Amino acid sequence: MLEKAIEYAHHHKDDFLFQLKEFLAIPSISTLDENKPDIQRAAEWVAAQLRGIGMHNVDIMPTRGHPVVYGDWMGAGDSAPTVLIYGHYDVQPVDPLELWTTDPFIAEVRGDNLYARGSSDMKGQVIASIKAVEAVVKAGGLRVNLKWMIEGEEEIGSEHLGEFIKEHKEKFFADFCLNADAGIISADEPAITTGLRGLMYAELKVYGPSKDLHSGLFGGTIHNPAQALAELITSMHDKNGKITLPGFYDKVRKLSNKERLEFKRLPGSNKELLQMTGAPALWGEAQFIPAERIGARPTLEINGMISGFIGQGSKTVLPAWAMAKISCRLVPDQDPEQVFKQLKAHIKKHAPKTIKWELTNLHNAGAALVDSDNIGVRALSKAFESVWGKKPHFRREGGSIGVVVQLQKFAGVDSLLSGFGLPDDNAHSPNEKLHLPTWYRGIDTFIHMFYNLGV
Repeated sequence: MLEKAIEYAHHHKDDFLFQLKEFLAIPSISTLDENKPDIQRAAEWVAAQLRGIGMHNVDIMPTRGHPVVYGDWMGAGDSAPTVLIYGHYDVQPVDPLELWTTDPFIAEVRGDNLYARGSSDMKGQVIASIKAVEAVVKAGGLRVNLKWMIEGEEEIGSEHLGEFIKEHKEKFFADFCLNADAGIISADEPAITTGLRGLMYAELKVYGPSKDLHSGLFGGTIHNPAQALAELITSMHDKNGKITLPGFYDKVRKLSNKERLEFKRLPGSNKELLQMTGAPALWGEAQFIPAERIGARPTLEINGMISGFIGQGSKTVLPAWAMAKISCRLVPDQDPEQVFKQLKAHIKKHAPKTIKWELTNLHNAGAALVDSDNIGVRALSKAFESVWGKKPHFRREGGSIGVVVQLQKFAGVDSLLSGFGLPDDNAHSPNEKLHLPTWYRGIDTFIHMFYNLGV
């Protein structure tokens, strides 16, 4: 039956791609109020897909924010494993629109890549899981039980998902959760992710005069809030890239020799990182290699700044305020709330009396480590070997996926993290893409995994 399922998937490649394009045409941007109708449309589209492949009890379940699409198929019996398949149908905003080569919501194939917002992160991954299940169903039927949780708030931090899972924890209980939101190393290097960093996201506002002032009349006598903000931000790292918040590293786990060896074994070079990013040189803690800095070390980044006059031409003002968005990627044992307090203590110590300031905690997410020896990992690892012809790498990723911690905390469900997005897919950036040959191999991999679980 495995061969029949693979044959079905290969025969229906064009249909799968057409349906992915249809899904991508829905501008389901979760952060913008004007896109709420599109969020609903996307949820309804996913629900229709689940019904179409024979799932039961399909429901668009409300949360205090955007809805969660649920469905299940429990026909394999009590002795068979139950897999919870997670995904999200929401996408990032498309700004700056002028940098897109084509319309971000009209998917276009150029060479081996499909370009559209959400193609890699993560509508392509959602469709891969749905179509893999479809192929198995058409080939004779599932031998595992399935549940689905496809949410609409991942790109805004899964803000209401934790309380939703807590309220419905029995409904979502499973042997493990298949989460395809993590990606692989390259088209030739499959991977399974065993760790994710957490996140603390804050907004810092600095205030000076009560209104914008003439810089010729008041410059040199009033502390410029933009300058004060820049000085505060500069004080958050030392010259070696180490973060200077009080107690920031107190709970950071020291990497073992074995863990450091595993990081060194990961493919990829400094040169490839520079080519991928377009940066002139690498930066960061010199005593750690880039893979360790990305996967196992905490960071503090400035995600955006604004102040004063930024329009075309010149206007000589001394601005009344300045603002920065600040995020910290966190490692296991670091508490986002505690890190926020550390940031606040640092600002309190370093802010001059010439300004006022306000710090707001916008979002928190915990870090996660995943059991690398559960039945899901074994089944997916064997599937990668069958399709890619090699064992997958096990690695930690630098990003954050809130549902992983929420499922562990509220439902006792560990996650199997992988997927088929590539590092150069421009996720969250203009010209996001999906590498189609890798995507098709990904569908085959999920098919193998479901059969491996059913043996």
